This record gives sequence, structure tokens and C-alpha cells, in this order.
Amino acid sequence: MDAQTLPRSVEANERLHALVPGGAHTYAKGEDQYPEGLAPVISHGRGAHVWDLDGHSYVEYGSGLRSVSLGHGHPRVVEAVRRELDRGTNFVRPCIVELAAAEKFLATVPTAEMVKFAKNGSDVTTAAVRLARAATGRRVVAICGDQPFFSTDDWFIGTTGMPAGIPGEITGLTVRFPYGDLAATEDVLRRHDVACLILEAASAVEPPPGYLAGLRELADRYGTVLVFDEMITGFRWSEAGAQGCYGVTPDLSTFGKALGNGFAVSALAGKRELMELGGLRHSRERVFLLSTTHGAETHSLAAAMAVMDTYVEEGVAARLHALGERLASGVRDVAAAMGVGEHVVVRGRASNLVFGTLDTEFRPSQPYRTLFLRQLIAGGVLGPSFVVSSALTEADIDRTVDVVAQACAVYRKALDVEDPAPWIGGRAVKPVFRPYA
Repeated sequence: MDAQTLPRSVEANERLHALVPGGAHTYAKGEDQYPEGLAPVISHGRGAHVWDLDGHSYVEYGSGLRSVSLGHGHPRVVEAVRRELDRGTNFVRPCIVELAAAEKFLATVPTAEMVKFAKNGSDVTTAAVRLARAATGRRVVAICGDQPFFSTDDWFIGTTGMPAGIPGEITGLTVRFPYGDLAATEDVLRRHDVACLILEAASAVEPPPGYLAGLRELADRYGTVLVFDEMITGFRWSEAGAQGCYGVTPDLSTFGKALGNGFAVSALAGKRELMELGGLRHSRERVFLLSTTHGAETHSLAAAMAVMDTYVEEGVAARLHALGERLASGVRDVAAAMGVGEHVVVRGRASNLVFGTLDTEFRPSQPYRTLFLRQLIAGGVLGPSFVVSSALTEADIDRTVDVVAQACAVYRKALDVEDPAPWIGGRAVKPVFRPYA
């Protein structure tokens, strides 16, 4: 497949750029994240497959930025949504669906005592930060510096490579701590009056033994709120997220992505003594916690309940792990067979795999990533990551491994001449966080 095989997508991308800043509503979906001329615009999807405007079909990974973990158009989720649509979606008072969704969430994530729903991850991570500041009377937020994303709001974006428009006074209230290093984290807590520690309990690497428990102890000792960002780990690690998997309870946690299988729903959950500060049954100063017009749309909450039922009843988390293990094993085998096993590397928990593309000096390389992505797309695999959905079949995994083998053969050629340029077809893909386009 060359750029000329996607004329409708190319034309649609041009129209998108004329109307939508960046050409997409999420930077990670941007055209710059894909090889030049090979950024498909999607027509529709079913299960683990999507079709572009030009009629090509792809096995899709990382669907909806990891949110569509059950596959597109999952019948149980669609039916739950359909039942609510004719009953109204938003009212002047809470709907009984809100109560049912809260009860089901807290039964699924029993380490939490209260929950409040919103529409996206940034809503709830920022609410967690506000709540922690109010509860502690402190201003500084400590983020895990080894993890890529927490919020679109100023307290986080000001620390990235795209801080334009954010006052330095705000950025100065966010500090970093390294993942897995308790001594360095304690040093941060000593030097700053920290309201909360916020991190993904696990990501590309598993937490070192005792690390999360040690973090819990540090938070308690320094009077700091411990927040787990469970946007990715929620449901993919276990039905109760990383806190359910590792047995360490945070003060607050935030969920989204897989919770709605693509429908817009997120959740802030945590201890009653903290969450109730945003409520009406206390005598302390009130916290404007979350107040979103669309936070309790009935169809999205119905989707979330169907997702939770499906995960629990069908053992989806275990299936995601099994599919990911099959994929990781296959990719590592063919990469080794093609002589690029140290250059095309698969990392992360089996249910949340990413791949690295390394150059001749074993450094991460955007040009080699471009080469690899180009070969995947040409073979009918749309994979900015190898994050699986439960809709994948073993045949889909085997097909993906075959395409990866072909990509690795080209990768080997590029390594041999120490130049991927002849195989990338234009400019290289670019990192999301960069100061200039």
C-alpha cells in the first residue's frame, strides 16, 4: 500500500485540518502520529476491525486510545444504551440510573466508598487534585514524572513540552517524583508541602515489590493524599483496577477509558471522608468538586454498567491477558528470527502492550517507528500500540504476527544500511508533546 491507495483519507485529512485545529479532537489521533499519506480516516468498526474511507480493513489495536476494550459495537453495551435512549438522556434531577451505576461501580471497585461520574479523564483527575488541596490546605501537586499523561488542565500540561498559555505560577506548583524510588519520593515530600501524590500504580513496568505499600506509608506519614490514576489500569489489570490487583488502597482513584467501552464516562472514587467534602452533609468549607451538565447522561452510565457486568461475568481481564501474551510471544519470536529482536521490543503488561523501535545504537527512533508503522498499515494492521481488545480472535493475533514478521524483514534491511529513510515514505512521525508543529 502506498499513499495513493488512501486518496479519500488524504482528502478528508485536508478537510479536517481546515476545520479542526490539529485535524483531530485528540492529539494522539493526529495525522502526525502516522506515516505521511497513511493516516486512515475511519468509516466504521466492528469488533476488533475497522474500515477506512477507501474501503481497506484493518485489525485494530489500542482502540479509542485504549477505551474500547470489548470491541466496537459490543452487543451487550449497545443494547444497554439503546434501552435508555427512548427513556430520555438528561433530566433536571438525578435519574435512578445514576444510583444503579454508583452501586454497581462501588461493588466492582470495593476499595472505594463513594463515586462521582463525569465525561473524561481530565475532569476527574483535576477534581482529585482540587479535593486533595482542599483537604490538606496545601498547594503543591506531585506527579509521577516517568508517566506521560494525567490531564489537559494547567496543573499538568504546564509541565509538558507544550506549556504555551499556562502561567509559570501554576506550573511552579507541580513537582515530579520518580516511579519506583521511595527514597527520592520521600525527599520530594520533605522539600515541598505536597497536597497529593498522583501516579499510575503500574504502566509499562510492574511496581517493584513493596513499592505501592511503601508509597501508601509515605503518604500517611506526611499527611499527603495518594491518588491512583486508573484510566488505563482500570479493568485492564483487574475489574477493580490496579488497586484490586496489587492490594493497596489509594485515598482517591480515577477511572475512565475501558469503563464505557468508547462511551464518554469517567469516575472519581475514594474514601468517604474526602469525597463528602464535595457533598452537602458536613460542616467544613465546601469543595466545588464536579458539576458537569453531561456527567450523568443515562446512556453512558448504562454502557458503563454493561461493561462492568461483562468484565465480571465473562472474565474479560483474563482474556485480555491471554490474548496479549499470545501476541507478545509471537512478535518477539518473529523479531528474533528476523534479527531485530533487540530493536523491535514489546513492553508492558500483557493486557496493555506497547512496542519500542530502536535504531542501530539501541536508541528510541521516530524514523524507525515510521518504517514499522508503515509496514503494519500496508499489511492491514492499525497499531500505534499492541493494546488488545477482547474482540480479537486468535486468528487476528496470528495475522498480526505475520504482518510484523514482514515489517521486521524490512526493518532488518534498514538496520543493515543504517538508514530507514528509503522505507518511511516522507517525514517521520512526531511526538505529541513538542513546542512547535
